[in-house]
Amino acid sequence: MAFQMILNIIIAIMWMFLSENYTFSSFISGYIIGILLLLAFQRFIPDNFYMIRVVKVIRLVLLFFKELLLSNIEIVKLVYKPKPSFEPGIFALPTELKSNWEITMLANLITLTPGTLSVAVSDDNSTIFIHAMDLGDVEESIQAIKDTFEKAIMEVTR
Repeated sequence: MAFQMILNIIIAIMWMFLSENYTFSSFISGYIIGILLLLAFQRFIPDNFYMIRVVKVIRLVLLFFKELLLSNIEIVKLVYKPKPSFEPGIFALPTELKSNWEITMLANLITLTPGTLSVAVSDDNSTIFIHAMDLGDVEESIQAIKDTFEKAIMEVTR
């Protein structure tokens, strides 16, 4: 992936020199030409096409913003009820993520989403303990995290 990115930047710089136009728009057009060239010669490059991973990272960021907005709305609904009735608690989230980077990313995404907080990770990195402002249905919360954040992180890293 890094090789492809460097190659793409070199193609963009070469495009700027060949067109004798040293502007940002010339660099961007060269970068797009580089993407198309890398896509065309994909079978000669040992790694997968790197733009696929870039699209998956953008999807993960957009998913986070969507979850951030939805959880903010839920927290506002809980807090501004005339008689708030919520049940805080801690639950264990079993995870399929293996590397420290993946687990840290999931814990940070959970913590950054309002209403939840990653409290601890088990010694064998198989479980993340999460404090929720409104516990509700634990199995539903676990499945929601697995279907959104964990799945998106696995798509990016694997």
